[in-house]
Parts: sequence; C-alpha cells; structure tokens
Amino acid sequence: MGALRLPSFASIFATTSSTATGSPSLFARHRHLLRHRPRLLPATANFSGQSTAERTEERDASNQKARGITPRSQDFNAWYLDVIANAELADYGPVRGTMVIRPYGYAIWEAIQDYMNVKFKETGHSNMYFPQFIPYSFIEKEASHIEGFSPELALVTIGGGKELEEKLVVRPTSETIVNHMFTQWIHSYRDLPLLVNQWANVTRWEMRTKPFVRTLEFLWQEGHTAHATFQEAEEEALQMIDVYTKFAYEHAAIPVIAGRKSKMETFAGASKTYTIEAMMGDRKALQAGTSHNLGQNFSRAFGTQFTDENGQRQHVWQTSWAISTRFVGGIIMTHGDDAGLMLPPKIAPIQVVIVPIWKKDEEKTGVLNAALSTEEILKGAGIRVKLDDSDQRTPGWKYNFWEMKGVPLRIEVGPRDVSSRTVVISRRDIPGKEGKVFGISMEASVLVAYVNDKLDEIQSSLLQRATSFRNCNIVDVNSYDELAAAISQAKWARGPWSASDKDELRVKEETGATLRCFPFEQPEGRKKTCLMTGNPAEEVAIFAKSY
Repeated sequence: MGALRLPSFASIFATTSSTATGSPSLFARHRHLLRHRPRLLPATANFSGQSTAERTEERDASNQKARGITPRSQDFNAWYLDVIANAELADYGPVRGTMVIRPYGYAIWEAIQDYMNVKFKETGHSNMYFPQFIPYSFIEKEASHIEGFSPELALVTIGGGKELEEKLVVRPTSETIVNHMFTQWIHSYRDLPLLVNQWANVTRWEMRTKPFVRTLEFLWQEGHTAHATFQEAEEEALQMIDVYTKFAYEHAAIPVIAGRKSKMETFAGASKTYTIEAMMGDRKALQAGTSHNLGQNFSRAFGTQFTDENGQRQHVWQTSWAISTRFVGGIIMTHGDDAGLMLPPKIAPIQVVIVPIWKKDEEKTGVLNAALSTEEILKGAGIRVKLDDSDQRTPGWKYNFWEMKGVPLRIEVGPRDVSSRTVVISRRDIPGKEGKVFGISMEASVLVAYVNDKLDEIQSSLLQRATSFRNCNIVDVNSYDELAAAISQAKWARGPWSASDKDELRVKEETGATLRCFPFEQPEGRKKTCLMTGNPAEEVAIFAKSY
C-alpha cells in the first residue's frame, strides 16, 4: 500500500518567530512539494477477498505508517497541520498567511452557515452585504476602535493607477461602515430595531498565522443591530451568544464555556463583550464566537440618531456578533486523533461512506448493486452518504482515506454480505474491532434505524468525551501561586477575581495566560476572595493560554 503522506503545513503556517519574518524562500520551497505531492499507489492486485476481520487486522498494523501524521502527543501543531493537508481541508495561498479553503473544508463551513442562517432568520435578522472597502476616516471616528485595529489594517492607496485622495481600509470588521449606512436608514423609533447580518470575508494583517485559526483573510458572519434602549441591545447580545453556545454543544459537540470578557479583553469600541471559550486538544483556549454590546459608542461617533416616541432625538444602542472559519479549526483540534479528523455527524459533509469489496470479476456486479441499493436507501432517509466505488484504490486505502476525513460511519459490502443480505458497519470514534459490527440487515427500515441510532450515539459520545477532557483540565485556584502552577501544567485556572487591569496584565506577562471570561455559570454559596488581592470578589474568572 502506498503512503498517505502529504507535505506538512508546519513550515508554511508556522507559529514561530521565523514565520513572522515571512521569508519568501520558505514558501518557494514548499510550493513545489504541495503542488506535486506524492499520491497513494493504485492497487495492482484484485480487491481483497479476505474476511473483514482479517482486513481490519492488516489495516490496523500499518495504520500509523500509512497515514504519515505526526502524533498529537508528539507535536500538536504539526499534527494539526498534517491533518489539514491530508484531509484536504485547505491549501496555502500565494500571499504569506493566506489559505485556500478546499471543497471538503468549505463543506464544513457550509454546515455552520446552514445552521446559523436558520437561527438568524428565526430571530428576525435579514442577510445583506456591505462594501469591502472602507474610508480610513470612518475608522478614525471611533478612537478605541482605531487604536485596537490599527496594527492589523490593510490599506489601499492606489486605484486605477492613481493615488487615492483618501486611503481605503480593507474590511477588518464593519461597525464603521454599518453605522454610516444606519445613519441614513434610521430616523424614527418606528425604524427600530434594525437587525441585519452579512456573510463576508475579513482582512487582518496577522503576523503569526495558523490555518483556520488565524489568517490574513478569513470568512465569517457578522451581525449588526440597532435598538431604542440599552436593555434591548443587551438582550440581543445575550440572545446571539446563546445561539452560538447551542450550536457548539448540539452540532459541533464542543462544550464551550460562555461568559463575559474582562475590560482588557473587550472588543475595541464595545461596552461589553460576551464570548464562548473552547478547550482544544492541547488544552489551549480558543475564542470560538463573540457578541458585543456596543452601547452608544459608534452611534455617537457617527451621529446615528432617531426620534423617540416623545419627539426627542436619541442615539441608538447597538450590537455586533460574529463567528468565523476559526470554528472549523476548533472542530479539528477538539475531536481529531492520530488517524485524522473526527467529525460530529451533524456537521459532517459525509455521514456514511460505503466501501464495496470484491475479488473476482463475477462478484463485482452483485457487490456494486448491493452497495448502490444501500446508498439509495440511506439517501432516501436524508442521510448524507458517499459510495466510494472507484476501482483505482484498494479497500484498505479507502478505509484510511475516509477515516482521515473524519466520516462518522463506514459500511463495508462484500460477497459474503451480499449472500446474507447484511452489511458491516464501523464507527470512526471507536477504532479497531471494538467499533465494528457485523450482520446488520440491508432491509431498509432496519438499516436506516441502525445508522441513525449510531450517528446519534457518535454525536453524544464526542460531546461527552470533550466535556470530560475539559472538566479534567480545569483547576480551581485561590491564590496567584496556584494559578501560575496550573498554567505551567497547561491547565485552565478558575478562581475568584476582582483585581485591576494592571494585575490582569501581570498574569499575562508572567504566565502567558489571559483572562478568558467570567463564566455565566458561577458557583453559588460561599463568599469569594480575590486570588490576587484578597479583596472580596463577586465572580470567578477563567485564565488560560490561548490561540
């Protein structure tokens, strides 16, 4: 069997200081390798006629060598980049720090879009689109906004061969241009609330990049709303972080912790920022989605006003909220293993892959007919299924390939299965013989019920596994020394906090950890004392190293 080995992304999207320098030669060296990567050798013998158990043993013996993936425990970053390359999720663009999202990676993003679009419309929002180019003067109008984004801005100074009268910013986020338009659309309380969302690309000139997690350009949705009162804006911001939280738990099987950001970590120009924080497989935190109560900061800067019911002119209260293709990276790093991706069934582009197996030519027709029938049954039940009937690869190669792509269930159909009118089904989340079940009837009602039941089991199992991992790696602390010790062990530290911004900065400088959030779910009962100052504390906070 040929090796499923693709060149690593590690030196392309490096997170070391060498990446920040952006040496062109680094990309030149790997462009040839990735464009002309070695392919698995096609089978030269007939497809295997071994028993399924024998095939499994043979496959398992050569698994790690065939996949060519750096073990997670050895180098998590290299593992992550290997999975992205081997599972064909993304490639790199010609500009340092950019990426090309390949069809399979984009299909995962589409699954996120499909869920979110339904929820956005259910909550009264409409999709629209704002221009990518923003006058620089717009960015300057909100002082904290320009201060927060200035290092990441990409500017256009020449257009049509001429120097522009005013330089343009390539959209880093859209609060400024949204307010410019809202000012023209909102006049009376009857125009409120105004609830819109856009699906767009964003450019932020990151110096340290990591595919999906942090790139110069990424895809996201950004919601923008305007309201008559602070309370309405606050309810909106909390409603949308709840939408993100439910998606993370119920579809991505990621047990995020929802909460409020500290003042230091609040979005530039916002009054409050709410977040969902996810623990990755290396125990770093990933900010997976945010929702901001912007107060009246932008409406005052842009003069976005309305006449209230009493005839008085008031500034609107606003929110903005977003998730991005960063969530795809979160799914990889939460659930993946040394065999590659492991996708929750609800967001898997392919939920079931069917692999037909035959040895003799006279067996081929019967096996393929049975496989096609199985495919039609599952498709008819609304299950996303792929029949891999290509005859250029061995069954073992296909097993490895679809495991790499994280397909939750695999169905094997061979001559013996055709005779018995049964199939063999393997679970991606339970490797080896333990995850394989023989003799599942091809009868439509039985097969569909079994497959749906197993997809539900996998979805629940992945969430339970990730929740257990998260809970085992959060340490309750009551002093700064305990916090520092927990962070040094790559854990999350949770403890009472009421200290100053200066103290928070000290934690970051000395431990490398940031205050991820004040969780919405707070412990009840006993009085709390700040772990840093000893003063009374109303809330516990979570500290962790992060992406």
